[in-house]
Amino acid sequence: MKWNKRKLIDRIMSFLAASCVVIAIIPLLSILYTVTINGISSINLDFLTQLPKPVGEAGGGLGNAIQGTFIVVGIACLIGLPVGILAGVYLSEYGDNRFGRFVSFVADVLTGTPSIAAGMFGYTLIVLYFGSFSAIAGGAALSVLMIPIVTRTTEESLRLVPGSIKEASLALGIPKWKTTLYIVLSTARSGIVTGALLAIARISGETAPLLFTSFGNMFWSGGIDKPISTLPVQIYTYAITPFPDWHAKAWGGALVLIILILILNIGVRFVTRKKYG
Repeated sequence: MKWNKRKLIDRIMSFLAASCVVIAIIPLLSILYTVTINGISSINLDFLTQLPKPVGEAGGGLGNAIQGTFIVVGIACLIGLPVGILAGVYLSEYGDNRFGRFVSFVADVLTGTPSIAAGMFGYTLIVLYFGSFSAIAGGAALSVLMIPIVTRTTEESLRLVPGSIKEASLALGIPKWKTTLYIVLSTARSGIVTGALLAIARISGETAPLLFTSFGNMFWSGGIDKPISTLPVQIYTYAITPFPDWHAKAWGGALVLIILILILNIGVRFVTRKKYG
């Protein structure tokens, strides 16, 4: 009788768990289906390579927004990845002190910071100082969102490295900094790369910080110190207009953005295939 009761509870819990999985997947599939159905008709070579056309003129694309997205995200990576990785190394290897706990607390706070606050940070410190919206300001704002993610994933990846590996290296007389640089970081490489790619995917779709910093531009980039178009901002701009043609382009831009993020996630699976395969 007890066995039957346990079996019944097991069946019920398995059913509830499977139901929760389905409930979690339905919104994702619904979003992918809706964006694909509405955006696929706008995707063509001109859409990916041409500048936007004025209202009422057919054709054109979001080539400048795709270019700008790569530039702004690239700047964010140049700022955020080194800072995040080094902060994670410090917390894992040298952070068992009061300052380390403070850095860990700041990383936790930044993780929960609204993205629009990062935009206000970039606007206040860079846009107002230089007197212009720019790709640099957009990249700096996105790096604020990237740093805590990279820091935490790097720290956790390094903590997973077996202590016996570190002890063996130290026992051979290798200094701790060389052990960290050549042994620990190398062992945790796949986890660090995974965290970096996930952080890039996370910031690639952010709109609010870029409204305050890179702003937008209907032409090709004139330099990283000038306003620049990005996919999230261009999608937002088109979506709030009353023009059906721009609505279609917004759907197309959303599909392109999802495809780019999907490619990054496939990259994560490729990098970690040996670890989890």
